[in-house]
Amino acid sequence: MQIALRPEQEMFVLEKVSQGVYESPEELFALAFQLLEEYELQQREYEKKQQRIIKLRQEILEGMEDIRQGRFVDGEVVFQQLEEKLESMKQR
Repeated sequence: MQIALRPEQEMFVLEKVSQGVYESPEELFALAFQLLEEYELQQREYEKKQQRIIKLRQEILEGMEDIRQGRFVDGEVVFQQLEEKLESMKQR
């Protein structure tokens, strides 16, 4: 595969190699591709997080609507039921 570089890109690569920053153009490109892979991985993780946030926001809205409609159980009642269930399990 051959890749055509714009003149300014070629000058950049040659300048970095001549300055000793990289031993060869291949080293520079290997690092560039490694950074591109890392960037793409970060982008995928970011997108996953954004999807989780969207889902969580939707669930919050649904929960708020349930509360408005009176479809909820008081927290005290839930904890009391859990304690009773645990006590029942201990007695067995």
